[in-house]
Amino acid sequence: MTDLKDILHEDDSVQHDDLLRYLEGNASEEERYAIEKQMADSDFINDAVEGLQGFHDKQKLQQYAAQLNLQLRKQTVKDRKRKLRRNLNSQQWTMITIVTVILLCVLAYWVIRLYQHKA
Repeated sequence: MTDLKDILHEDDSVQHDDLLRYLEGNASEEERYAIEKQMADSDFINDAVEGLQGFHDKQKLQQYAAQLNLQLRKQTVKDRKRKLRRNLNSQQWTMITIVTVILLCVLAYWVIRLYQHKA
């Protein structure tokens, strides 16, 4: 699910066009059987078909699907940015710790060298 481009999963063999043909009654017998079998196997497909049956205007259906896909992309981009920001904050403390240890090592080396030159 890392590359979400569509509401329907790529694993599902049901496509938008197949669902539309099924809902319009223009699907062949094999297509109807395949979609009904997938509806029985998948609650997601079943819910999708039930929801799509409520639309009578196919133009609005296409617009609604495009709007849902756009919202899905926006949400995944927000989630990625939030996760990246969270990772950077945790890395910030790691970097501060590393820089502090390096500075302490340099300071210790300088102090030891200073005492060796005096002796």
